[in-house]
Amino acid sequence: MKTDRIMWGIVLLFIGGVLLLENFNIIEFYWGRVWRFWPIFLIIGGVNILFTKNKSQIAGIISIAILVITLGILFYKGQQPRQKEVTISSHTEESNDLDIPRDVTYSHPYTDSASVKTILNISGGGTSFDLKGSTDSLIIADVQRKLGNFSLETNKTDSITSVSFKMKGKSKWNMGEGGNDVDLKLNANPIWEVHMNMGAGEVDFDLSGFKVREFNFDGGAAALNIKFGDLLPITDVNIKTGVADVKINVPVASGCRIKTKTGLSSKDFTGFTKLEEGLYESPNYKTAVKKIFVNLDGGLSNFEVKRY
Repeated sequence: MKTDRIMWGIVLLFIGGVLLLENFNIIEFYWGRVWRFWPIFLIIGGVNILFTKNKSQIAGIISIAILVITLGILFYKGQQPRQKEVTISSHTEESNDLDIPRDVTYSHPYTDSASVKTILNISGGGTSFDLKGSTDSLIIADVQRKLGNFSLETNKTDSITSVSFKMKGKSKWNMGEGGNDVDLKLNANPIWEVHMNMGAGEVDFDLSGFKVREFNFDGGAAALNIKFGDLLPITDVNIKTGVADVKINVPVASGCRIKTKTGLSSKDFTGFTKLEEGLYESPNYKTAVKKIFVNLDGGLSNFEVKRY
């Protein structure tokens, strides 16, 4: 019995089944609840290697049973919404007890003209990023920190300002109740170029009110919900993921072209016309004055692009 092939087949069926049930709104699955359990797949691989040496049918059945039980637990945990923890604000930034949540605010003032381009670099695993609207400052980041430390650095060259918001310390793959929550606010005047690099995490950005020239995401296990506006003639969106749930919303008035390189990923591009394998366009792509170009690259992900 080819136990290894059966086991990885079950894993693919599990992930595909969950994504399908989500697409039909049968269940609400919170991927952020299960990302922190990703090392369990290493354990499953190890168990499989150990039992592979034993050619007996009983050993194969034991391996498959362990996998099915594990996936059942993950399926249950993934349907439980993540609850906010109570923040203990009396502990200062200098405290060494990293197990206690602390609220920390990072900010940088806005003093430039509306034509200035701002490059925003964000990195930090095990973190939920949520865009909470605009601010008179250039950027504000309210952090409920449970693991690691963050830093905010800015650098200006000619008419370009670079902002780097980074997590330092703990593994970028940590996720779940032990992760960090970051609420961001951005100034609506600059032209933004956003670069995000993270291992496991969640991103919920409504960028419809911001001039976003480019949005780039490079991550492993992540859940993304991004909404773009039509304040610029061209917006480039580049998403590269491993295992992820990606939802992108684009304005119906903008022409949109989607290019995909998605392996075993599922795709839902409602309202788009498929021109060829891996290439899709909105009906108004050629006539629209403003355009959004979306490039998707994922190994085993769920990609969804909708027009609003």
